[in-house]
Amino acid sequence: MMNVWPPFAASGIHVTHMASDWSHVRVELKLRPWNRNYMGTQFGGHLFKMCDPFWAIMALHRMGRDYIVWDAAGAIDFLAPGRETVHTDFRLDEATCDEMREATRTGKKHLRWFENDIVTADGTVVARVRKQLYVRRKPKRGQKRASG
Repeated sequence: MMNVWPPFAASGIHVTHMASDWSHVRVELKLRPWNRNYMGTQFGGHLFKMCDPFWAIMALHRMGRDYIVWDAAGAIDFLAPGRETVHTDFRLDEATCDEMREATRTGKKHLRWFENDIVTADGTVVARVRKQLYVRRKPKRGQKRASG
């Protein structure tokens, strides 16, 4: 369904792989006339957009219904001009999810940074994207939320 989501479809962003357990997602952005910037390269906003939702969505699915997951911050570094199709991979393993569960065991929030590179077919890194997630265990019914 993400491939027909208007912000992605209009930009030429395409999810090419999504693991059934949400442990891995691969996203591609083809360079097209409608997504080039003034210099003829990949538009930076589209590069960030192709990465924007995935860490939070993956964590939300992998952590389970007992957790609140939000994007807290994001940053992008442009390292080389994107003159061709680019792609990026997101991998969220069980060990990382276990670390986040442990960090939120008492109900306190946990902020964690994730990073991924946007690359060309030959491995040239075009941009590096960082996303910070806010993760917190949902309070049980009748329980107050922990501070912090």
